[in-house]
Amino acid sequence: MKITRAVVPSLFTVLNMFCGFMSIIHSSRGEYFPASWFIVLAAGFDSLDGVMARITKSSSEFGVEIDSLSDVISFGAAPAFLVYRMSLYQLEGMGILLSSLLMIFGALRLARFNVQLVGFDKDYFSGLPIPASALTVASFTLNYYTEASGLDPLAAFFLPWLSVVLGLLMVSKVKYDTLPKISRRALKKEPWKFVFAVLAIIVVFVTGGGAIFPLLLLFIVLGLVRYVITTGRKILTRPHGKYEDDEAVEPTRAEP
Repeated sequence: MKITRAVVPSLFTVLNMFCGFMSIIHSSRGEYFPASWFIVLAAGFDSLDGVMARITKSSSEFGVEIDSLSDVISFGAAPAFLVYRMSLYQLEGMGILLSSLLMIFGALRLARFNVQLVGFDKDYFSGLPIPASALTVASFTLNYYTEASGLDPLAAFFLPWLSVVLGLLMVSKVKYDTLPKISRRALKKEPWKFVFAVLAIIVVFVTGGGAIFPLLLLFIVLGLVRYVITTGRKILTRPHGKYEDDEAVEPTRAEP
């Protein structure tokens, strides 16, 4: 059996999938902290498989497909099951529906991304990336859930709304910045992305992971603000066309 360079990024993709599976197992046991951390770990492996694919120059259609399948498990099914077991089960059927939005809309988001791989804007994602949605859920849990008293009452109130908003943002056309690629060209083109990424990593380590949720909220809100501003400008600068049907036509008099 010949081992090719494509095995290297695929290995990280499989580790991503495994972390998603482990998150589901821990959620089923009521162990929501490790379930959340496995989602965070899955996001790390998800980032590394892309880096390794570029380093080894081994991108392939197989890699794209297995990556999407892994993402559905780790960033769709795992966070959906996490929010259901942690709190939304109390809403019974409605809780099942609301929690499933994270998985269903996440899968739709990935399918749309896969069919738009050719010719898409590499500086932006169309819609909230599914890993960002999953990390928001995981960091929300790490911040507001305690083993002693469970989920904070105010957080429990907002969790259903958070699931709906994240689901809708994933299938929306709101633009979100892509992660900066590690290269001189990318550094010269958009240095602010690298500065923000480095500062974010430092803050996350200093706070022991506590800053992940606020940073993700900032990322989500900035995308929405930019979308509103851009849409508003397009509406205001759109030329008002004149239509012949709108022009006043003088009535003709019949000859006596």
